[in-house]
Amino acid sequence: MAIDRQATGLTILRICIGVFFIFEGLGKVRWFTDPSMLAGQLDGWLHAVPTGSLGHVYLQRVAIPGVAIFARLVPLGELTSGVAMVLGFWTALFAFVAFFMALSFQFASGAIFHYSFLTSGYGLPVLGSTLALAVGGVRLPWSIRAARPARAAKPPRS
Repeated sequence: MAIDRQATGLTILRICIGVFFIFEGLGKVRWFTDPSMLAGQLDGWLHAVPTGSLGHVYLQRVAIPGVAIFARLVPLGELTSGVAMVLGFWTALFAFVAFFMALSFQFASGAIFHYSFLTSGYGLPVLGSTLALAVGGVRLPWSIRAARPARAAKPPRS
């Protein structure tokens, strides 16, 4: 019996990044009841990014006005994406959701525009992992979706 090394490698990546997002989401559970925690973080980023930059505009027009919604969506999205990736349930979809959330945080904080982004454990490793799983994370071993048998073709009607 041959092992599909690429699929096994992506499965290990899927599980590890899923655990990462579960714990990121657990660290933000308090945002459900106290959106001011996220608001304070966004305000700090607003003062740190250059005025007129894309990050500044994004924070002023999207993130800060929607802080009450995002304070609930972010932990829910991280927890859901993490659990889905650990279980292998719709991996490509939830990896894309996780990629988009991580990219939004990197963009809003202005980190994506600095050299330190390239050496940060929250930068390229997270974005690269989630994007790789969004592209190639289908039918992986140890996956709920992979365990489902293929549908049989319906017989033609007589």
